[in-house]
Amino acid sequence: IMETNSISTLNLILGYSLLIVPLGLILWQKIPLFNSAVIAVARMTIQLLFVGFYLQVIFNLNKPFLNILWIIVMIVLADSTIIKNSGLRLKYFAFPVFMALILGTAAPLMFFITVILNLKDIFDARFIIPIGGMILGNCLQADIIGIKNFYNSIKKDEKSYQMSLGQGASLQEAVKPFFREACLNALTPTVASITTIGLVFLPGMMVGVILGGQDPLNAIKYQIAIMIAIFSGTAITVFSGIWLSLRISFNDYGILNKDIFRGKS
Repeated sequence: IMETNSISTLNLILGYSLLIVPLGLILWQKIPLFNSAVIAVARMTIQLLFVGFYLQVIFNLNKPFLNILWIIVMIVLADSTIIKNSGLRLKYFAFPVFMALILGTAAPLMFFITVILNLKDIFDARFIIPIGGMILGNCLQADIIGIKNFYNSIKKDEKSYQMSLGQGASLQEAVKPFFREACLNALTPTVASITTIGLVFLPGMMVGVILGGQDPLNAIKYQIAIMIAIFSGTAITVFSGIWLSLRISFNDYGILNKDIFRGKS
C-alpha cells in the first residue's frame, strides 16, 4: 500500500496562486463577485483549519459522546442553514427540520457502518464523523431546494391549492401535487450525480480512498456504498422535513400560515 504524499504548508500557500485565474477573469469582465469570492475562500480556509485541528483532538480521544456531539453540532448548523436559505422562520421550522436531519443522517449512517463496513465500534470517529458529514452535506442542499420549492409553490399557486380544499380535499391530499414537485426538484440533482458518476467525474470519496493508498476496486466499493447512503439520506430528509412541518405551517382549515416566511407579517 502506497503512502499518501503530504502537502507542506509552503506548497499549500503556493496553491493559492491558482486563484489568480478565476479572480483575474472576474476582474477583467467586471463581474460583481470578487469580494464574495475572496471572502468565501478566506472563510473556507479558516473553517477547514479549525475543523482540522478540532478533528485531530476528536480522533485522538475517540470518545463516543464527543463523536455523537460533533454530529449533532453539524446537524444544528445544517438545520439553521436550510431554514435561512429557504426563506422561512427558524422558530417554526427548527424542530421539524432538525428531526428530519436526524432521521436522514442516522439511519443511512448506522446502516453503512454496521452492515456495509461491519465495524465493531460503531462510534469510531474515523468513520462516523466523515461519513456522517458527507451524508449530511448532500441532504442540506436537497432540503433547501425541496422545502423552499414546496412552500413557495403553494404560496404562488394559492388559489389552486384553496380550490382543492374547497372541493373537500384533506390537507394531505391538497398538498400532494406540490409535495411531489418539490421532491422531484430536490432529488433530481442527486439522481443526476449518480447517473454520471465514474463517467463524467471521479467523486471525492473514491479519490480520497485511492490517494490513501487503497486499491481502486476497493475505492469503487466505498463510493457505491456512500452514494447509496447519500441518496437514501437525502430522500428521507426531504420527505420527512416537509411532512413534519405541515402541522405548524397550516391551520386547522388547511390555510397556509404566512408568518412562516421571513420578512412577512
